[in-house]
Amino acid sequence: MNLNETWRKYLEELKNFDFSTFELKKQLKQSIWKEGKLRSNITKKLLQIANDFWEGLGLKDVEIVDVIVTGSIANYNWTNMSDVDLHILVHFGDVDENVELVGDFFRAKSGNWNRTHDITIKGHEVEIYGQDAEEPHTSTGVYSVLRDEWNVEPSYREVTVDEKLISQKAQCLMDMIDEVEKMYQEGSYEQAYEESKRIRDKIRRFRKCGLETGGEYSPENLAFKVLRRNGYLGNLSDFRVDSYDNMMSLNSEADKKIRLTIR
Repeated sequence: MNLNETWRKYLEELKNFDFSTFELKKQLKQSIWKEGKLRSNITKKLLQIANDFWEGLGLKDVEIVDVIVTGSIANYNWTNMSDVDLHILVHFGDVDENVELVGDFFRAKSGNWNRTHDITIKGHEVEIYGQDAEEPHTSTGVYSVLRDEWNVEPSYREVTVDEKLISQKAQCLMDMIDEVEKMYQEGSYEQAYEESKRIRDKIRRFRKCGLETGGEYSPENLAFKVLRRNGYLGNLSDFRVDSYDNMMSLNSEADKKIRLTIR
């Protein structure tokens, strides 16, 4: 069974996706929050994680502006699959005048950290990121772990989840990723590599646009979450890496192993 058939087995063209998980809860996750504040033992642990990550970067002369928790775990749209998104805010310009290069540096370092560590807080995976303090943050829930207070306190409000539109947008992106799979399986590694990079960048722009125009509950952002939960984003990343490895290899027979991630 190829990947396309495998994912269709699990999703049946998205018909079985549980969109109710995008509905708002009546309160914040109680194992994480208490009386509107991050539980003290969690605050201590997250600061330790952030400090350990930071010490490994060798940026002793750069000042940390803030350490924040954001994303759905800091809002009323949390689910049991929500990550604890831990962001370390610094002025990228304080690291180097080439802020684009600094962004690449932090993405590489945080990506490596997240791949090599399996840290959970009350059953939620911790994902760490380096973020430019100058970057506008569109989240409606941002908690400063450093100061133990809300930067942006979330508020409960009813939202309408357009399942049909979300499905359409998610399906379009999934079809693109399926095409990359075909290229890979046919041995067109260079084409699969370039196309996987193009789709990765497209998805980033797609989500950014949705957050800026419609916020966290925009169809674009929720479609992104569908792809993250059903494993398509992870597979797109694997196609990109494996295609590159096969392009660069001189073995008698290329290794077509794919790393699957099912959420």
